[in-house]
Amino acid sequence: MNAPLNIQIIKSISGKPEFVLIPVAVYNALRESIEDELAGFEAAAEKSSDYVPFALDDYVDNPVALARIKANVTQRVLAKRLGVTQAYISKVEHQTKVTPKLLAKVKAALKK
Repeated sequence: MNAPLNIQIIKSISGKPEFVLIPVAVYNALRESIEDELAGFEAAAEKSSDYVPFALDDYVDNPVALARIKANVTQRVLAKRLGVTQAYISKVEHQTKVTPKLLAKVKAALKK
């Protein structure tokens, strides 16, 4: 007689089954089938027209903030490079309009 299979089901907050924990021996026996199934899911996701890649430009409207984030620089570092306070950079990044002169200074400071 076979020993009972010890499988643990983890439910979501709503009580629906979300994950299943299985013994390693069972996983190893099913590994190839699991990997084939996962490859099918990945291929389907790549072909799906619903996928829209993340574009920072779609979420950040302020050109100073956008340039700073793309340069991977903090507000504090940018402020230091410009000789202003971090609070000033924050204020500029919350404005709807930025002068071309200020934007040019920011871009020059980001190249340092």
